[in-house]
Amino acid sequence: MFRLNLKIALRNLWKNKGFTLINVGGLGIGLASCMILLLYVNYEWGYDKQFDKHEDTYVVYQNVPSSGKIFSWAWTPNVMAQEVREKIPGVEAASHSTYPNSNLITYGTQKIKGAGIFTDPSFLKILNYKFIKGNPNAVLRNVNSIILTRSFSLKLFGNEDPINKTVKLANTELLKVEGIIEDVPANSSIQFQYLMTWNLYEKREPWVRDRNWGNNICLTLVQLKSQAVFEQANSQIKDIYQRNLKASTGKALLFPIDKWHLYDEFVNGKSIGGKIDQLKIFILLAVCILMIACVNFMNLSTANSEKRAKEVGVRKAIGSSRKSLIGQFLLESLILAGMSTMLAFLLTEISLPYFNQLLDLHLIIQYDNWNFWLILIAMMVFTGLIAGSYPALYLSSFEPVKVLKGLNGKAGNAVSIRKVLVVFQFVFAVCTIICTAVIYQQLSFIKEKPIGYDRHNLIQLTVQGNLENENKLNLLKDKLLKSGAATSVSFFSHDISEGGNNTMDVEWPGKDINQDVIFNQRGVGYDFIKTIGTELIAGREFSAKFPNDSTHMMLNESAVKTIGLKEPLGKVIEWNNKHWTVVGIVKDFIVESAYEKAAPMIFYPIKYSGAATVLIRLDPASNLASSLNKIDKSVQDIEPSFPVDRKFVNESFALKFKNEQLLGTLSNWFGGFAIFISCLGLLGLALFMAEQRKREISIRKVLGASTVNILTLLNKDFIKLVAIANIIAFPLAYVIVNKWLSAFEYRVSISALPFILAICLSVLVAILTVSLQSVKVAKANPIDALKYE
Repeated sequence: MFRLNLKIALRNLWKNKGFTLINVGGLGIGLASCMILLLYVNYEWGYDKQFDKHEDTYVVYQNVPSSGKIFSWAWTPNVMAQEVREKIPGVEAASHSTYPNSNLITYGTQKIKGAGIFTDPSFLKILNYKFIKGNPNAVLRNVNSIILTRSFSLKLFGNEDPINKTVKLANTELLKVEGIIEDVPANSSIQFQYLMTWNLYEKREPWVRDRNWGNNICLTLVQLKSQAVFEQANSQIKDIYQRNLKASTGKALLFPIDKWHLYDEFVNGKSIGGKIDQLKIFILLAVCILMIACVNFMNLSTANSEKRAKEVGVRKAIGSSRKSLIGQFLLESLILAGMSTMLAFLLTEISLPYFNQLLDLHLIIQYDNWNFWLILIAMMVFTGLIAGSYPALYLSSFEPVKVLKGLNGKAGNAVSIRKVLVVFQFVFAVCTIICTAVIYQQLSFIKEKPIGYDRHNLIQLTVQGNLENENKLNLLKDKLLKSGAATSVSFFSHDISEGGNNTMDVEWPGKDINQDVIFNQRGVGYDFIKTIGTELIAGREFSAKFPNDSTHMMLNESAVKTIGLKEPLGKVIEWNNKHWTVVGIVKDFIVESAYEKAAPMIFYPIKYSGAATVLIRLDPASNLASSLNKIDKSVQDIEPSFPVDRKFVNESFALKFKNEQLLGTLSNWFGGFAIFISCLGLLGLALFMAEQRKREISIRKVLGASTVNILTLLNKDFIKLVAIANIIAFPLAYVIVNKWLSAFEYRVSISALPFILAICLSVLVAILTVSLQSVKVAKANPIDALKYE
């Protein structure tokens, strides 16, 4: 019986090639969209879950009250790991490490910059990376040892065996290669290309040896013996700062490493979400696109019911049961779902390279993963059954007497259900249009919002090698200015587009003893204001005219408001165990999130601390390529051992919007696919309505109706459906975008423009889609429809 049903199903699909093609195309696009979105969701969901005991591994977070808020970060003191290991019950291992930092690694003539971490042996016990070469139990014990990742090793050594070979770190330290590990997975929060010992870090930075509970300089990982001891361990670690530093108001907590990426947004010391909210949107988008494709299948199948009605009548007349007919139609649906899945595979493989490039990811279909095949088969069967359920029930319900007499059985009911399904499709499509428009409005608003300085034509150059010498830095500044490549040059103690490097150790006259405020601290060189293009509100900046600025500082506007001094110039502020006199007030500018207000910031003279970057204001009158060549030559003349490491500040700043751009890009593409599939559903309803009303249209034409009258008559009903969809979608979309925007301190107001765009676009698309079929019907010869009446 199955063989017979299969043969009938294949014949019907072959007979109605256009219907089959549209259905397979719609379902294929829906399944491909769903697959790509779920591949991305799976990629993000897999963050930091590659390790054997990831469920027992935690990151130590610090909650610090400041200015009426609680700030949370994963920076901890260098003594935290040892204290946790010795004093907290249930701890299997604890490790501290620096955050990844770029350094030059040299082997022979090969010089490669890569991200490295200083850490201890426990790091590799907690995060059990796969070793290709070397003994995991014996590495990172010698001061001058290093572990490389596979790809970094290949870049340095090629086909040579790297074990026990010697490389040079930053042209100073000789390190012996003790192990090679597999590359760090792309969906891992801790990214590096080599590991070095913590003892080497202490050797290079002697101040790190101090047992100081105030220097939040490292990441602390903790692995518990089991999840059963988590509550006790988390309770014990809470007051670890107060036990070791009486004046501290900070609280510690253990945060699961496998939630670190997805739940990294904290408010008042508690995780409230993060990227997981974006994943929920993509899961909803995937489900909705798949359901729209299924609805589209339903509409097209029931639109084709007129051609199948007599077949159903005959089969029922000769004894077929409704159950067997339902089985027949579901089998056809499953065959179409199988064909659509094959098309989806093809579309996914073709489009994945593009999406990987667009999103800077490496999504792949894991053909060797049985979970993938299980989910795929389940999705295919689910799609086939859901898409085919209503057509099967509807077609099998025809009464043989009526259909064999040429009467329409349950047309009215079918039309009403189809209209509901089309409205559902366009509700989603309209919501997608509105949400995508608001996302792009928010991005444009933030990108165009003044950030307090001119980031265009501004370059930052990493200080390395000989440039760490103050005299060499000043020589570089002179060479750049004389070359004509730059109009102004200054120095900065940090990447100007990054946060971090803050302190609470600031005292001022009249400060409340219970008041804790976090200040960003930055060292700046001469001509800083001019170089970055910001504004000096009051006083002066550091200058060669004032060589005795060793105890002078500048504040930004937010710092002045926080301190509450009406006349801050000349006031003495205590910081870092020294007394500093305020000589200037700088306009607020953004170094951290562009979505938040500028934090309080103090500026000190760079010549009394190390410069991390050279800020270069390019001469706009000079040729860009020529200016860059002059900069590179000037740097190479002073430090030929290191490759020039420079970048445009506006490019670095653009990385702050990566998540929102990704959300907007995916919403745009897959929203477009949803609209396209919705149009196929609308086309299905138009086909059905035209088939049902062909006699009425023919009579109207005989009585003198023009083509325009017929088109107006047919399009009017569909425009009503789209209008109803817009009425339903508008409040839904408003709630969604309002909730999304509420997460941003700086946000665009919700205007009427996205809603006007949505209704215009949806009506236009509906008219064009329906008119494709309506014009054909309106121009048909009425005799063809009436000759048998």
